[in-house]
Amino acid sequence: MNKSDIKILIVEDEALIAEEIKSTLELFGYTVAGIVMNGDKVMDTILFTNPNLILLDINIKGSKSGIDIAKTLNKNYQIPFLFLTALSDASTLERVKETLPYGYVLKPFNETALKVNIELALYKHQTATLKNTLSKKHIEDSYQTSLSDREFSILKAFATGLSYQKTAENHCISINTVKSYQKRLYQLFNVDSKVALIQKLHRL
Repeated sequence: MNKSDIKILIVEDEALIAEEIKSTLELFGYTVAGIVMNGDKVMDTILFTNPNLILLDINIKGSKSGIDIAKTLNKNYQIPFLFLTALSDASTLERVKETLPYGYVLKPFNETALKVNIELALYKHQTATLKNTLSKKHIEDSYQTSLSDREFSILKAFATGLSYQKTAENHCISINTVKSYQKRLYQLFNVDSKVALIQKLHRL
């Protein structure tokens, strides 16, 4: 997926900050799905815009805070979100932890920190989705190939971001053996890197 195809929804009730965030996201190459300035309108906007990622302020106008919205997202949606807030006190952080956000960026935000958090959030969501949806039969049918159970297991390890060391430990094999399987998978899928391999799987 190209960056321009990724839609990010901004939940921020200060107009100047919202516009600054919008300009920054567009500078990064993302598409802004919209700006929501009232917590009570977020869910309707999500249904209308279908964003790939949501940036949440914690203190926002309306009856629902950013944390309330995050809890609803966890319960009813499969959309990654990260907090973009000025709050960093211990009490707020404890409440935030319960929502399992994909990132946490403090305002006034640093462009690099925001960019890194967004990229990591999207990657983590992609790998989590792959982990839950990868099917050996679907892959074999799509690419007209055959995978052993071990090859499929290592393919899933790569797709979900595991290191060589962790993959080797999980399969009780050496790192060199993992790399041998890697070479075989690259040949099967006609790629030359883990990134290219994961991108192919996302296109299934």
